[in-house]
Amino acid sequence: MVPFIVKWISTVWGVFTLVWIVAAFTSKRSVQRQTYGSRVLHVGLMFTGLVFIFDFWSLFTRGWLTTRLLPETPFWVLFGAALTVSGILFCFWARAILGKNWSGTVTIKQNHELILRGPYAFVRHPIYTGLLMGLLGTAIVFGLARCLVGVFICGLGLWIKSQTEEKFMLRQFGEQYVSYRRQVRALIPYIL
Repeated sequence: MVPFIVKWISTVWGVFTLVWIVAAFTSKRSVQRQTYGSRVLHVGLMFTGLVFIFDFWSLFTRGWLTTRLLPETPFWVLFGAALTVSGILFCFWARAILGKNWSGTVTIKQNHELILRGPYAFVRHPIYTGLLMGLLGTAIVFGLARCLVGVFICGLGLWIKSQTEEKFMLRQFGEQYVSYRRQVRALIPYIL
């Protein structure tokens, strides 16, 4: 069962990536963009985290990073798969609600709108929340220490990106965004 689920999870992430790339062509024109340096930092962390989770080049063959932390039982594998799919669907929902305001980099778009509905009513950065859910689910399916380290590294990258995004939103929307920040948590409803 596990090889089937692992292949299926890889396919789900492939579809996610393809949809994300295609959807990038539907965004509004950017009028302000984050600096190259801040982008390199969070993209580098995300890439590093993904290498730990997916081990694209079989870099991790022994040592503590290859330690199995979760048993390879149907419960854990199916729980991880469900969390992966839920996270990706949450990302798609957030992306659909954000519409043409979305960008892969932190930007201010022409006629940028502050979106407060849908998943944005629960968390300020629902795409990041969904990504972390999906990556955590994948790490649970694989069950290895390296995968959980990878989720932590990706989380750090997304946190850094969210801080840049917060600065942009504060400049663009001022008091309206301050009020939104007081009411809605960044990544985990009611917690963080």
